[in-house]
Amino acid sequence: MEPEIAALATSAGTTVVTLMATDAWERTRDAMTELWRRVHPGRADAVTAELEATREDLLAVQPADYEDSVNELQTEWEGRLRRLLRERPEVAGDLRRLLDELPAPETDTGTRVKQRATASGRGRVYQAGRDQHINER
Repeated sequence: MEPEIAALATSAGTTVVTLMATDAWERTRDAMTELWRRVHPGRADAVTAELEATREDLLAVQPADYEDSVNELQTEWEGRLRRLLRERPEVAGDLRRLLDELPAPETDTGTRVKQRATASGRGRVYQAGRDQHINER
């Protein structure tokens, strides 16, 4: 279960931080607060405050430091969510549904996109962040 928890926490941390600088912020904050309210009612208000503080930090970042700051903030939220999922693995389904309901973060907003692929034997992998044209002979 650990790889699944780590992957879900990474996806959620990235999504939450990315959506902080979009019109979907309030919806994202409210959904995360509600998740925490169901799991740890006494921590929900503190989590909301932490989300707001993270958003303020993100919005105050200078363009030159943006990518590093975003990565740092995503890592912070990834850790919080991973700890929550380890403590309460039954929350994974709720978190997946929450992510499904939120808009997908746009990749052209300056955020980093990671792509991984593996090919073996005579296999080939083609990846692109946008348009891709392949002319094989």
